[in-house]
Amino acid sequence: MNHFLLFVTILLLPCSSLAQKNSDALLSEIDQTIENNSFYTKNKEKEITQLKSLLRKNSIPISRYEITQKLYINYSSYQSDSALAYARKNLQAAKIVKESDKLNQSEINLVSIMGTLGMYKEAIDILNSITISPNSSLKGAFYGVSKTIYGQMADNASSQQEKEKYLLLSKKYRDSCVAYYPTNSVSYIIAKADWNLDHKKPDETLRLLLPYFPKIHHSNSNRPIISYIISQAYKQKNDRLKEKKWLSISALSDLHLSKKEYISLRSLAFLLYEDGDIERAYTYIKRSLDDAVLCNARLRTYEISKMLPIISESYQQQNETNKFQLVIFLISAGFLVLVLLALLFLLFKQMKKLATAKKELSLSNDKLSELNSELNTFNEKLNLSNNTLSEANFLKEIYIGRYMDQSSDYLGKLDEYQRKLNVLATTGKINDLVNTVKSKDYIENELKEFYANFDKTFLQLFPDFIREFNDLLIPNEKIHPKEGEQLNTELRIFALIRLGIKDSAKIAVFLRYSISTIYNYRSQLKNKSAGPRDEFEERVMQIGTNSK
Repeated sequence: MNHFLLFVTILLLPCSSLAQKNSDALLSEIDQTIENNSFYTKNKEKEITQLKSLLRKNSIPISRYEITQKLYINYSSYQSDSALAYARKNLQAAKIVKESDKLNQSEINLVSIMGTLGMYKEAIDILNSITISPNSSLKGAFYGVSKTIYGQMADNASSQQEKEKYLLLSKKYRDSCVAYYPTNSVSYIIAKADWNLDHKKPDETLRLLLPYFPKIHHSNSNRPIISYIISQAYKQKNDRLKEKKWLSISALSDLHLSKKEYISLRSLAFLLYEDGDIERAYTYIKRSLDDAVLCNARLRTYEISKMLPIISESYQQQNETNKFQLVIFLISAGFLVLVLLALLFLLFKQMKKLATAKKELSLSNDKLSELNSELNTFNEKLNLSNNTLSEANFLKEIYIGRYMDQSSDYLGKLDEYQRKLNVLATTGKINDLVNTVKSKDYIENELKEFYANFDKTFLQLFPDFIREFNDLLIPNEKIHPKEGEQLNTELRIFALIRLGIKDSAKIAVFLRYSISTIYNYRSQLKNKSAGPRDEFEERVMQIGTNSK
C-alpha cells in the first residue's frame, strides 16, 4: 500500500503548479464571497423569516415541533442565542407531543447549543438526565454531542490535568459514536474519519472521505465539516498545499451557507499568515472574529482573540513597511528629477554651442552660394527657355479648359433662362410662347454645335488621339466614331480626362449624363485595356506627348 501511495505521489508531482493555481482561484472566490456577504445573509434571513411566519400560523404540537426544529438548525451556526431560544421551544413542543425520541432529540439539541455558548455545567446536567433506550436510533447522536461537549471543555480547561481528563472522555464518546451510528450515515462517516485522524491514519481518512465528498450537495451543512477533516488529513501528511486547498473549500462552504460559527476560515488565515500573505490573513481573521461575536460563539471568540493580535501586529508592520517603501520611492523619484534637471541644463548649454556652430556653418554656406551663383545664372537662362516652351503648351490646354467652362456655363444659363420663361409663360395666356419655350430643339442644336466645336478643337490639338487611344485597347474592342461624328461619347469622356478633367461629376455635367453613367463608361473601357487596368487612365494622359 505504501508503494502504491508513493507511485501516486510521483504521478501527481507535475500537477503541483496546477494545484497552486486552483488554490489561488479559491482564495479569490473567498475574497469575493466576503465582499458579497449581504447576499448570503439575506438568503438566510429570508428562510428564517418564512419559518417564523409558518410557526405563528400553526398551533398543532407536532407541526410546531418540526418547525422549531428547523429554526434551531438554521440558527445553530448563525446566532447562538436565537438557536438556544428555539431549542427550548422545541423541547416544550416535544413534551406536548410526548414521544421519547423527539424529547431526547430536543434535549440533545439543547446540549449542543449550550456547548457553543459555553454553558458546560447546564449542558452536562441535561446530558446526565437523558435516558436513551437500548434500541433508540439516537444513541449515536447522544454520544456524539457528549464527545463535542467534553472536547469543548478540554479546549477551555484551566489545567493540563483537567484537559487530559476531558480529552479522554471525548475520545471515549467518539468511539461510542462509531459503534452506534448507522454505517451508511454521514454522522458515522464523520465520526469514523475523526477516529482515523486521532489514530494517525490520514490515508484511511482520505480513502473514506474523498470518494464521498462529491456526493454532498452544496447546501448540505456537512460539506464544510467533511472538507475540513480532509484538510486535517493532508496536514498529518505534511501536504501543505492540499491542506490549504481543502481549508479554502471548507471556508467557502461556511460562507455560502452563511455560518457564523466555524473554524476553517480562522485556520486558513493562520496558514496565509505563515505564508506571508498578511493582508489576506488579517481580512480573514477579522471576518472570523466578527462572525463569532455575532453568533456569540464564546469558544471560537476566545480562540480567535488569541490569534488576532499576532496577525494584526504583522499587518500593522506590513503597513509601516509599505509606508517606508513609499517614502523611499518618493525620495528616489525626487533625486531622479534633480538629475534630470541637471541633464536638461547640460543639454541646453550643448544646444547653445551647437547653435554657434550652425552660424559658422551658415557663413561657409553663404560663401559657397556666391561661388554657385554664376552656375545658377546659367541654369536660369536654360530654365527660362524650357519654361517658355512649357508655357505655350500649358496655355493651349488652359485655353481649351476655359473654352469648355464658358461654353458649359453658357448652356447652363440658357437652360435656366428657358425655365424662367416657362414659369412666366405658364402664368400668362400666350400659348405660342409656351410652346416655343417648352421646345428643346434650340438647346439640342446648341449642344450639337458645342460638342462639334469641342471635337474639332480637341482633334486639332491631338490629331492622332483616336488612333493612339485605340492602341491602348485590345484589338477587337477598338472604338470608331460613326459617319459624320468626330468623337463619340466614350472618346469625349477620355478626351476630357486627357485635358486633366478626371472628376466624374464634372464630366457628367459637361456631357449631360448621370455620374453613374460616366462611371460605367470609364469602368467598361478600363476592362478593355490591352495593358494593366489600373494604369489605363495614366497611359491616356500620355497620348500626344511624343508628337508635341
